[in-house]
Amino acid sequence: MAEAYTHGHHDSVLRSHEWRTAENSAAYLLPRLRPGLRVLDVGAGPGTITIDLARLVAPGEVRGVDAAHDVVAKAAALAAERGIPNLTFAVDDAYALDAPDGAFDVVHAHQVLQHLARPVDALREFRRVLAPGGVVAVRDVDYEGVIWHPRVPALDEWLGLYLRVHRSVTGEPAAGRVLKAWARAAGFAEVEPSASVWLFESPGDRAWWGGMWADRVLHSAFARHARALGADDAALQRIADGWREWTAAEDGWILVPHGEVLAHG
Repeated sequence: MAEAYTHGHHDSVLRSHEWRTAENSAAYLLPRLRPGLRVLDVGAGPGTITIDLARLVAPGEVRGVDAAHDVVAKAAALAAERGIPNLTFAVDDAYALDAPDGAFDVVHAHQVLQHLARPVDALREFRRVLAPGGVVAVRDVDYEGVIWHPRVPALDEWLGLYLRVHRSVTGEPAAGRVLKAWARAAGFAEVEPSASVWLFESPGDRAWWGGMWADRVLHSAFARHARALGADDAALQRIADGWREWTAAEDGWILVPHGEVLAHG
């Protein structure tokens, strides 16, 4: 995973990653899991989903990999703290995984392909390390499909800027809608697409999601990339204030759609 990561690893970014669980981010895969399976989680981040997967397939061995050394260390510490004996973490490259052919029964990647310049090549590598009869499970957001209420003008500005920033760094922010095409291009014989959403609307959810984005547009790597594209501090502050306005709206509601694929063969 050599490409730059649009968001970086500011606390505001990691807060969103640490919220993720197998239940809220990999439900489409869960019926395929059973004890004893060998699982590779690519782009594991802080490891919260990976830990859930390890519990579900224990005593099967699970390996979580990521390109960021600091994040891998944090994930390994969390796994040790929670006492997950069948789980290891390592730094690795999605295009050249440190694993022999056919090493895993499940290869999982959540919110990874959208950040890669060569997602089809990554999927081919996932296929290489997949055992016969195994499954590759990928899920990615489609930012072009995000909808919200109330229609705060600053959030329209945020979405346009976000799409430009993401594409200027690397990858495709509307990856969810092309996962099926990418999997077919990677040579999988059978591709099962599905879709699901994140919905944030309760006061607590709005405070968490809106507060996370208000911080992210000002302080994360996204802010640096946005400035490189010409966004000034006033624009970023306006967007952050827009997120806080949305957070305070009692009728506030945002839906974040995702594409999913289970690929075989």
